Amino acid sequence: MTNHKKVEWRTDRGMKRKKNNSGWIADCKERGEWAELCFMARAKGLGMGVLKPFGESGRYDVAVENGGPIWRVQVKSTIYCRRGNEYSLNVMGPGRKQYKKGTVDFFAVWVIPVGEWYIIPYAAMGKKTTLHFTAGSKRAKWARYREAWDLLRVIEIQACVDPAYEEDMVDVLE
Repeated sequence: MTNHKKVEWRTDRGMKRKKNNSGWIADCKERGEWAELCFMARAKGLGMGVLKPFGESGRYDVAVENGGPIWRVQVKSTIYCRRGNEYSLNVMGPGRKQYKKGTVDFFAVWVIPVGEWYIIPYAAMGKKTTLHFTAGSKRAKWARYREAWDLLRVIEIQACVDPAYEEDMVDVLE
């Protein structure tokens, strides 16, 4: 059951800010676990297979499969609003360092207050460890990854072969 008390935290300028905790979990670790569960429920609801590594020492949070490769996904979430409708979060791995290449395929970022998911390929991150999201903006840097669940799917391409081409190939092979 969610605790519906007022939550207090400090902004980057040290000023106290209060928000109603309706649906948000104040503890960062618990909120991260909740975000992982929400990601898994959403992916499963979209017909994907979901796998959860055993234990806390894995380099990724969730694995997703949909008839092709198994994608390693690191789930992140934020409730931190910097200014206006811009949210930010740090994307750091073990030892507060950048995730190493080959350990994660995608980052799934949930901007909790606006209910938006961003599915961001590891390669798109570059050297960034802090991300900023502007809710509802179509021009924001990460807008193309908003609700981009299709990136986790295998796209099947069907092609037709020209019968004349098949006949030519038979002649070549004989």
